[in-house]
Amino acid sequence: MTESTSPTPLLLVDDHELVREGLASVLDLEDDLAVVGTAANVAEALTLFNQLRPRVVVTDLQLPDGTGLDVVRALRRLDENVGLVVLTMHSGDDQIFAAMEAGASGFVGKDAPSREVVRAARHAAVSPRSFVCAGLVEAMMRRTSSESTRLTDREQEVLLLLAEGLGAGAIGDKLYMSESTAKSHIARIYQKLGASNRAQALVTAMRIGLLSSVRRAE
Repeated sequence: MTESTSPTPLLLVDDHELVREGLASVLDLEDDLAVVGTAANVAEALTLFNQLRPRVVVTDLQLPDGTGLDVVRALRRLDENVGLVVLTMHSGDDQIFAAMEAGASGFVGKDAPSREVVRAARHAAVSPRSFVCAGLVEAMMRRTSSESTRLTDREQEVLLLLAEGLGAGAIGDKLYMSESTAKSHIARIYQKLGASNRAQALVTAMRIGLLSSVRRAE
């Protein structure tokens, strides 16, 4: 770093003091990054942001008075150019997409190496409106696969009745449709689930969670 280059000011948001101190010590080791403030909740984060105007905010997802996504949304409305990185212990696909849709610049699991936080902070400083996450590609592939097997509300109703052992005629009677219409719904369910018969369809549906709350008919 040259004398004319100032380090990027960061604000850390986490309700655990040890986590804040640990992150601060990691980030402050980098010549191009400098922690200028820490906050323990959403309200403190917004107040300190207005006071300090950091270029990057690194926030935990779970906070006592809200979530890191509340911080991201509020700060993105205030400043289109601020870098916003979300840290979390719960780094599932839903959390990744929620952070991206909220306007975050990056998403890092707390179980990731510290260099990932540094990398995300640097990215956020220079490209605040583009989103980076180590598991994004895989999450996108899972979402695409999930959408290809997503059932309509009517198909879900038919699936539940299939799980109860009803045939096409009985399903039609239950749902006030013709037997041929019921058969068409069943065929689409089989196609979406990659099944050739009822047993295969039900096994697949159980595996991907479509039948996790089935109540058997008395």
